[in-house]
Amino acid sequence: MSHFVIVGAGECGARAAFALREKGFDGEITLVGSEAIAPYERPPLSKASVLETLDPKFIASLEKYAESGIRLLSDVTAQDVDPVAKTVTCSDGSRLAYDKMLLATGAIARPLPGAAMNSAHIRSLRTHADAMALRKAMLPGKHIAIIGGGFIGLELAAMARMLCADVTVIEGLERVLKRGVPEDIAHVITQRHRAEGVDVRCGIAISALTEEGGKAIVRLSTGETIEADLVLVGIGAIPSTELAMRAGLTIENGIAVNEYLMTSAPDIYAAGDCCSFPLAIYGGRRVRLESWRNAQEQGTLAAANMMGVDEAISAVPWFWSDQYDMTLQIAGLSEGAVTHLRRDLGESAFMLFHLDEAGRLLAASGIGPGNAVARDIRLAEMLIAARAHPDPAALVASNIKLKSLLAA
Repeated sequence: MSHFVIVGAGECGARAAFALREKGFDGEITLVGSEAIAPYERPPLSKASVLETLDPKFIASLEKYAESGIRLLSDVTAQDVDPVAKTVTCSDGSRLAYDKMLLATGAIARPLPGAAMNSAHIRSLRTHADAMALRKAMLPGKHIAIIGGGFIGLELAAMARMLCADVTVIEGLERVLKRGVPEDIAHVITQRHRAEGVDVRCGIAISALTEEGGKAIVRLSTGETIEADLVLVGIGAIPSTELAMRAGLTIENGIAVNEYLMTSAPDIYAAGDCCSFPLAIYGGRRVRLESWRNAQEQGTLAAANMMGVDEAISAVPWFWSDQYDMTLQIAGLSEGAVTHLRRDLGESAFMLFHLDEAGRLLAASGIGPGNAVARDIRLAEMLIAARAHPDPAALVASNIKLKSLLAA
């Protein structure tokens, strides 16, 4: 009987395990996870939904894993992979023989050099335990300093303000959300945070981050010192590639895979935050995505290809962020765009379309209250997948439905 081993019990790994069963795989499945609890959704960790419950949102119950014949090893770390012997050695002393293996090891929070990360007053966010430590510090009158004006930092800033904590956001670049978010949308988000009382400071570097007298001390390049009850370091993530490196797999901004999610070693696949892959709709450009939907989609795709389907990656990248009552959504990748068009949707919502020099739609981004941009982003995503060259005048005309452009 075939044995498929999945290393990494996050969204991607758990989705792959269940997808194998849904697609008819009747061999053994072992899912190896380093956390002591069952796989759970990570997006809620930085969003306001954590205000409603302190429990993780589990992907499935333990009973569901048992019913599906999935052996879940929690609190176990895969330490070494032997691609020749086709075995993986684990921290509990076990050695698992595999016929095929999926690496879904995710990513870790990028540390701030020189700082004592995940100490009493300095934290990062990657796990449910991290989220609970942050949540306990977000109290009225407490001062939370956030280093990094990306999605994680800004979502947590919004959550802290909703809990009546004082918040300072420090971003080294000239504006927040510099990577992948248009300036017009970043401006709206910055203004909203400032209106909510967040002190947003951009273009300032960190000279030192220490703990003194029961506080975190942030020393800025300007010479100023900020004292905080807790500092969140949210300066990005690093793909977890150590296991793959020890196994001799090719690494290129993550575990390098081909269009079928196959690594450089036979019968080893990789998917989710840990891998980089060629994206055909962008000319085979190699990318690495850190997103919930990408983890889901690649988990399902990896399962299919482990069973011999040989289906290539075709999904359009998609991201979202909730802050206060606003939702930001982005479809596609705007690198290479030379034309940027705006479409107003009313209710303080708008869309931006990003086209290359030939007029092809590369990406779309939108922001608005609730689900105001969701439908149009979905239609834009379909236009991007179709490699469409829509009429620019029609894109900006709010009275022309995007669905009609798709039909054309």
